[in-house]
Amino acid sequence: MSIIETLRARGLVEQISNEPAIRELLDGEKTSAYVGFDPTATSLHLGNLVPIMVLAHLQRAGHRPIAVVGGATGRIGDPSGKDAERQLLDEATIRANLDGIGAQLRSFLDFEGDDAALLVDNYDWIGPMGYIEWLREVGKYFSVNYMIAKESVKRRLEQREQGISYTEFSYMMLQAFDFAHLYANEGCRLQIGGNDQWGNITAGIDLVHKKHQGTVFGMTVPLITTASGEKFGKSAGNAVWLDPEMTSPYQFYQYWMQTDDRDVARWFKLFTFLDIAEIQEIVAAHEADPGRRTGQKRLAAEITRVVHGEAGLAAAEKATSILFGGEIADLTDAELKGIFADVPSSERPRADLDAGIGVIDLFGETLCKSRGEARRLMKQGGVNVNNRRVSDADATLGVDDLATETSLVLRAGKKKYHVVRFV
Repeated sequence: MSIIETLRARGLVEQISNEPAIRELLDGEKTSAYVGFDPTATSLHLGNLVPIMVLAHLQRAGHRPIAVVGGATGRIGDPSGKDAERQLLDEATIRANLDGIGAQLRSFLDFEGDDAALLVDNYDWIGPMGYIEWLREVGKYFSVNYMIAKESVKRRLEQREQGISYTEFSYMMLQAFDFAHLYANEGCRLQIGGNDQWGNITAGIDLVHKKHQGTVFGMTVPLITTASGEKFGKSAGNAVWLDPEMTSPYQFYQYWMQTDDRDVARWFKLFTFLDIAEIQEIVAAHEADPGRRTGQKRLAAEITRVVHGEAGLAAAEKATSILFGGEIADLTDAELKGIFADVPSSERPRADLDAGIGVIDLFGETLCKSRGEARRLMKQGGVNVNNRRVSDADATLGVDDLATETSLVLRAGKKKYHVVRFV
């Protein structure tokens, strides 16, 4: 199977500029392909994972991936798919975002060996250019008629009250110049982006042809929505980030565990490196007995491994076992917070713990209405501290009983939790 057929079989291709020529190029010789990432946050999110997977598949097929972090384009803002002007970021924020994104990209692509990936910042070639030089070297190749015909610009022009600033109107030229620069300096022949980037990509193809008389190609990946029509990569209204400090491996794992049965096969193809035959076997087993959720369990494990590695997967599986009653030990405050983010919590002075706190007293103040109710719960076997049952009504808790640096986890019955933090 050719690499284009592989990408199509996995649902990773939406539009393509000249499929026969791209197929011949990728099957016949080693080439370079690039994806751009603007630094709008310190972390990439799940939506960014789609073009990253395309780069990873291309690298595995013997091609060189180029990841462009947009130090220049990020200072402008892309109007594609946006109904309003982006807020311009300050220099310190842009630099922090660039550093975070650059570090993440290194975990998905191999930057060593014959097909070593390349990580570059487009500010390095756009930043030094003066305005007059820019108009002479780039602007002369673009007609205003051509630019306003692009869908991303046309839609904004139709919104008379909002419109589009000259700053964002110019974004198309910056991205096009990226392609021209990478073609001339790195031999890059293919640009990949989200489907909302098609206008910018084709502008780059045209610029390479006009400025360098070169032939290059473009490909877009689909903008993903779930089977239920919800925006992909959102959890409780928040983006699912690839940075473990922003979305913990446990929260990331749980996002995939909630996958709709209708999306299981599609997510396997898009976000794992399992071959199609193995995916079909997993999906068939899942469809034979959806109630066991074998598809979601394997999906969550495979994608968490891709993004967070074996250590991240182990942490996520450990956290999941804790919510099903596994003993809580050897966790940090941050890990515990990720697991019990939606659980009621309270704070007490550290001195209370140093002096020793009665288990009945603590449950009577948190999960029970009174000390009497706490005693009855204990007789029923329902008092648990750090998921360990406590049956001694006179038991006290001290520093040695902490689950993390500062916290105790109380559980009444099977599912009712409360976290007490001692500060």
